[in-house]
Amino acid sequence: MTDPDLVAKKLALIETCVADLRRLARPAALAHDIKEERFVEHTLQVAIQAVLDVASHIVSDERLGEPDTQRHLFDLLARGGWLAADLVVTMKQMAGFRNVLVHGYQSVDLVIVRDIVEHRLDDLLRFVASVRARLR
Repeated sequence: MTDPDLVAKKLALIETCVADLRRLARPAALAHDIKEERFVEHTLQVAIQAVLDVASHIVSDERLGEPDTQRHLFDLLARGGWLAADLVVTMKQMAGFRNVLVHGYQSVDLVIVRDIVEHRLDDLLRFVASVRARLR
């Protein structure tokens, strides 16, 4: 059984990160302000990691399958009725972006960072809403 208190804390963390980015981020400054870049990248990393933590917890507790990768978590959530198909694609992209941030597989493209802050934060909130709706 999924622990609603643990999931609620992680979902609240995602919402806090999104609110902080909306209130404090200055996307136009990313290219020339290292503090701005690091704040935005770190806050996105924390939010996406919380998404992955929630996904992993639900997949495990609900016995939805054995994920081969973190991205596979979202396929399992969709199959279990937790996420819509279009959100799966977006969350997989977010997981990949988080891997770039954390592991430095390649240099971070600030155009992508800016796009996420300006246009994709609602996707994180859609994830939160989808999980909350299913928990009720």
